[in-house]
Amino acid sequence: MGKYFGTDGFRGEANVTLTVEHAYKAGRFLGWYYGREHENGKAKVVIGKDTRRSSYMFEYALVAGLTASGADACLLHVTTTPSVSYVARTEDFDCGIMISASHNPFYDNGIKLINDKGEKMREDVIDEIEKYLDGEMQELPFATREQIGCTVDYAAGRNRYMGYLMSLAIYSFKGMRVGLDAANGSAWTLAKSIFDALGAKTYVINAQPDGTNINLNCGSTHIEGLKELVKREHLDVGFAFDGDADRCLCVDENGELVTGDHILYLYGCYMKERGKLVDNKLVTTVMSNFGLYKALDAVGIEYEKTAVGDKYVYECMSQHGYRLGGEQSGHIIFSKYATTGDGIITALKVMEVMLAKKKSLSQLAAPMTVYPQVLKNIRVTDKTEAQNDPAVREAVEKAAEALGSNGRILVRESGTEPVVRVMVEADTQETCEKYVDSVIEVIKEKGYAI
Repeated sequence: MGKYFGTDGFRGEANVTLTVEHAYKAGRFLGWYYGREHENGKAKVVIGKDTRRSSYMFEYALVAGLTASGADACLLHVTTTPSVSYVARTEDFDCGIMISASHNPFYDNGIKLINDKGEKMREDVIDEIEKYLDGEMQELPFATREQIGCTVDYAAGRNRYMGYLMSLAIYSFKGMRVGLDAANGSAWTLAKSIFDALGAKTYVINAQPDGTNINLNCGSTHIEGLKELVKREHLDVGFAFDGDADRCLCVDENGELVTGDHILYLYGCYMKERGKLVDNKLVTTVMSNFGLYKALDAVGIEYEKTAVGDKYVYECMSQHGYRLGGEQSGHIIFSKYATTGDGIITALKVMEVMLAKKKSLSQLAAPMTVYPQVLKNIRVTDKTEAQNDPAVREAVEKAAEALGSNGRILVRESGTEPVVRVMVEADTQETCEKYVDSVIEVIKEKGYAI
């Protein structure tokens, strides 16, 4: 991770830690950097944004920087992160940019950079951008006359992405009653249009974005509204997306939460049954629930564990050719169909398993028992020092020894905030609380807490 860019782009409070000047300079650099690869000096960049009030401001700043460096900027307008990835890799673009802070509140925003393969930008390119942001590079030349870039309305690219998603469904959804929580974000028009076209009877909530209500008590981080909708309307299933729709969580017909770990389990079983699970293995992060591993062991499915972040999950999948991976939070990657987590694809694939096996979502998820989990965040002066302090490490080791084979403890730093996360899974909630608090107390005693 760099000074500005973390595991999921450059994220911060709009015009506080992520400013319009940052966006302009990022555009200037990308236009110049990729323009060098073309004889005419013109790069081609596709841009999408979510529904935050500041997304328009950052879009215009990025466009100004890109075109000033000679690049053409093609605008998808309000769309999902995976749609930018899809368009960048399937059409003739040098890179893609998504303006979003994902599940964060509206006053935050972010710049996610995507290469021409639809993957997250290489670290060496990110390093060069950071040098330019910090004034460590000479000033870049401005394009002049006919070399100045232009801006193109590219809504057709988003429509082609929607058509692609519809093509992935192998069953009609006719007769299925489906709830959708669009989080007042990127999925607010796309998800309903796709499910309607496939024949579902859709019930949609939180699809009235006003620039300040994205993720506000809704979406995949606030699942209660979707639970109530599913129970009230007696729906077959519900899907909740986050602000940029790269993650999806589910609610079964009883109004119970179905996590990303459940999705990995039920789709992993589905792939194994059909002989589609490469090397009989899927990819998780170290934050996946202990219950997932127990359930996978029971059906003979193997797994890899990566650091937290869909970036690391995809890197592992790409390196070994694995077809399924993801996170508990609902970032699920189906590498045959996408190079990033895609909430709408996840929803379509869950529907496929339900229809193929003629089972309810609760039946499909039932074999996986979720272990109680407590995750607490503590803001600290220095994430690395706090984790490496001998007293803190000793507290973690004592907790791990006490938990034994019936649980686990994980301490890690946030990729985007000055925060250390302490997570414990065990057979009871009380045990989890006890050992999380024991470690946090030592962090406070050593003076790291803010």
